[in-house]
Amino acid sequence: MSEALATDEKAGPATTTARTVPLSRGLSTKLLLLTIVFVLLAEVLIFLPWIASYRLSWLKERLGTAAAVSVVLVQGEPNSLSRTAQNDVLMAIGAKAIAVRDGGVSRLLVVSDMPPQVDEHIDIASVGLVEGMRGALDTLFFGGNRMLRVFGPVGESDKEFELIMPDYALRNAMLIYSRNVAFVSLLISLFTAMLVYAAIDLIMIGPIRTMTRSMLSFSEAPDDPGRIIRPAARADEIGVAERELSQMQERLQKMLTEQKHLADLGLAVSKINHDMRNILASAQLISDRLRQVKDPTVQAFAPKLLRALDRAVSYSEGVLAYGRTQEPPPSRRRLRLRQLVEDVHGLLDIEEGIEFVNAVELAFEVDADSDQLFRVLTNLCRNAVQAMAADTEGAVVRRLAVSAERMGSVSRIIVTDTGPGLPPKARENLFAAFRGSARSGGTGLGLAIAYELIRAHGGTVELVESIGGRTTFAVTIPDQPVRFDQARGSLRRPA
Repeated sequence: MSEALATDEKAGPATTTARTVPLSRGLSTKLLLLTIVFVLLAEVLIFLPWIASYRLSWLKERLGTAAAVSVVLVQGEPNSLSRTAQNDVLMAIGAKAIAVRDGGVSRLLVVSDMPPQVDEHIDIASVGLVEGMRGALDTLFFGGNRMLRVFGPVGESDKEFELIMPDYALRNAMLIYSRNVAFVSLLISLFTAMLVYAAIDLIMIGPIRTMTRSMLSFSEAPDDPGRIIRPAARADEIGVAERELSQMQERLQKMLTEQKHLADLGLAVSKINHDMRNILASAQLISDRLRQVKDPTVQAFAPKLLRALDRAVSYSEGVLAYGRTQEPPPSRRRLRLRQLVEDVHGLLDIEEGIEFVNAVELAFEVDADSDQLFRVLTNLCRNAVQAMAADTEGAVVRRLAVSAERMGSVSRIIVTDTGPGLPPKARENLFAAFRGSARSGGTGLGLAIAYELIRAHGGTVELVESIGGRTTFAVTIPDQPVRFDQARGSLRRPA
């Protein structure tokens, strides 16, 4: 007992966890994070041309300043500038040297200390988008200690200006710009994510959360009408889902109520039948002695009394058989159907005037469970006999015939009688227990049990025809599928 309680206590939190979703794993959190990530990815794609444009603009600005200084120096005498003045000019631009090319002649205007080598040459006029993005990423991640040669025309001047400078100032400016862009992008992502989250939560996540809570609440007490979801007046997919869920819960609640009533009724009927069967068995023993009485009146009524008692016993046994939880799975074998039909004929209590025809061929075989198929045919044939027994007119043909045919790997057993046919009410609930009886006072369990047994074989029981003077049932049973490995083994086995 204590171990069971401990097991329940351990299982309790797991069940609670499965029925409630933490905030960190909810759809709202996932949606918010995905929106932030997607917006950041979009900002990264936009950032690449931005940083390339910023790098090119920064270099153009420095080259433009160098061009302005060059124009002034070209008009005067470059050698007239002192070393201090030259350094001040270069420091203001952040360069090591300034040169100008005019008419194919290059002149070095200002220089502080000429570097031994130049790591990268940048032609401002010919830098494309892809090349600009590649160069920007290269400077951003690997620059800082390189020497650049930047050259190109400035404005409408026909001269080409040239600037030699280190790239650490450029890289520092690009890092600051990238930091600002990242900060702004993060703010945009958060703002966009919140807007998208609020909109989708209102339109979709909120109603889905409501449906989820409704399903969990309904599962706790499906018999409570107040737990059924109240659908909103929406014409989109969410509205359709809410209305379908509401209708499904209503149908399920109605079905569960009916099942509960049937279960309670079945339990009561089973208890009554158990005692009633014992009483009827005692009545049968007593009624058997009536046959020994020589009184003509007793001899006239004794067979009717015995038949009535037999039917009452069969009803009780049918109810108890249907009340079992589950039929065992069929144990299928190859059967000679004609012999099985003869056994069914021998068990039936066929009164005089009813003809039984076994039209099954001698060699016909069926793949089925013999006991279960015997029960199915017995139920069908007994129903037919009882239906024809109600006809008391002597000229009426009363015949029960059982035949069979094979269609490929499917066996089809046909049971035909010349009774009055099934009433419309019986056809509507033909295979439903307690509702599909064709006779007054019947339980309707025979066809329900037969349908369940044949369905376990993978087959069907169907009413083919039912008119006045002809009622036909067909039992279809497919052969068992042959496993490939077994078939291959049988082919390899020597003869």
